[in-house]
Amino acid sequence: MSNKKDGAGSTTRVLRTKVKKKRGLKESSRRWLERHLNDPYVQRSKTDGYRSRAAYKLIEIDDKYRLLKPGQKVIDLGAAPGGWCQVAAARTKSTAQAPHVVGIDYLEMDAVPGAAIVQMDFLDDAAPTRLIEALGGEPDIVLSDMAAPTTGHRRTDHLRTMHLCEVAADFAMSVLKPGGHFLTKTFQGGTENELLDMLKRSFRSVHHVKPPASRDESVELYLLAKDFKGRAPTEE
Repeated sequence: MSNKKDGAGSTTRVLRTKVKKKRGLKESSRRWLERHLNDPYVQRSKTDGYRSRAAYKLIEIDDKYRLLKPGQKVIDLGAAPGGWCQVAAARTKSTAQAPHVVGIDYLEMDAVPGAAIVQMDFLDDAAPTRLIEALGGEPDIVLSDMAAPTTGHRRTDHLRTMHLCEVAADFAMSVLKPGGHFLTKTFQGGTENELLDMLKRSFRSVHHVKPPASRDESVELYLLAKDFKGRAPTEE
């Protein structure tokens, strides 16, 4: 047993768990499972009632940049299993009677107190209208912690997640109100110049963020685009 400080400043008692070698269990899978079980963020999420350790990534980013404020309208793309919805609902003081946090995912997920859940692909043509109707207006913030299912080929995984990041950015800019913010997961490794250029043209500031809850060995980063300039008027 050991004591560890997590990135949020709390001390977590870590109970070391060993995973025995078993027939049929790959060594890489055994090491991943052992690391997961011994992760202080995983242990803390169970104590705090969050559905995933990813909730602490949003908490740490929000503690630094102060994005989520009471009354704001928030869309969470790829919301399952719901950790980011939990954080957003709590920090914006969203309620079941008047939810202003909406999560969308094609996967079925349990209800999140204070948030509305829409089960559909956010790329569906009808998704923007459904989400804005559920919110009661355009969002102040669009969040995305999506990553494509991994194939084991690092370059392929990077390109697939970057594609998700790009379509999430397109979606955000199609629904955000002026002055709104967009936060999305990305991966280190290039091929993001076009995305960065697009965001820099559309937002007043763009930041790369690596919260403490993101594992040191992980290539994930977050892109935070703040203060949306608004959509160009369409020609009639």
